[in-house]
Amino acid sequence: MTEDKLREHDVRTALLDLLAEVGVVTATEAASRLGYSSGLCSFHLRQLARHGQIEEAPHTGGRARPWRLRTDEPSAAEPSEDQFGDLARGLEDESWQRWLSRRDEAPDEWRHDEAFSAVAYLTPEEMSRVADAVRQALAPYQDREQRPLARPEGARPVALISRLFPLLPEPGVDGAPDC
Repeated sequence: MTEDKLREHDVRTALLDLLAEVGVVTATEAASRLGYSSGLCSFHLRQLARHGQIEEAPHTGGRARPWRLRTDEPSAAEPSEDQFGDLARGLEDESWQRWLSRRDEAPDEWRHDEAFSAVAYLTPEEMSRVADAVRQALAPYQDREQRPLARPEGARPVALISRLFPLLPEPGVDGAPDC
């Protein structure tokens, strides 16, 4: 898995690493060990379970909900890059749909989004340069997830999603450019 993928998905990666290390963990325990909120850990633990990476561990009742890596999949501790990418895209899409359905609940100054898309004709090298430029533009803000005191007043988590990929021709379309 690339370093960029790990940086983009710190919470989920940290949870998977913690589960690999300790075996079983609740959202509250994960929050305490990783420095995130228990709500954030709970959300991501449920999403990891929904996408088949982890499962509920047996427990004796109570409100605590312990989680563990899937026992029926030996590779669950280290999901493949494709599995991780599919999980990430699913979470991104789910978060986007939640934003669209609940945008009117946000404070006025947050009730807009800066979503955009574009098609550009690029070479593979140019596509890599564009991706690097986006990463460089975001670099000054990356440490704020791990360092809450570095966040300015009023800062909120904002999804930053960028997908650069060549558009493939539709099957059977004459004159479609080759990749």
